[in-house]
Amino acid sequence: MNERPRPGDLLIVDRAASVQFTGERALRLRVVSVSDRPTYDGWVWLTGYVLDRRGEATAKREVFVRLAGLRHAPTTTPPSRAGQHKETRVPQRALPWSASGGQALDASSAECRSG
Repeated sequence: MNERPRPGDLLIVDRAASVQFTGERALRLRVVSVSDRPTYDGWVWLTGYVLDRRGEATAKREVFVRLAGLRHAPTTTPPSRAGQHKETRVPQRALPWSASGGQALDASSAECRSG
């Protein structure tokens, strides 16, 4: 990538962008802003959120990277929260007085008596 990233871009920041992001230190960054500060030719300061595997932000970072080493990350659509809702059924238990028309049920003999 040789053009400047824009806010909203999702980028892979790895060794190609800067040696500090080698191996396990590579990250996916959702760009929030691109600095206009003067830097070395081909380098840029980016501010953004580091995303985990689920696409959720884990930290806000400012990174100094080579434009030529950046690449767009594949975008994945996060699952909708509406689709994750499962209908749960609560087992219906008869209350001690509900089956006997307002009379309490004696637990030891299962006989009805007036309450």
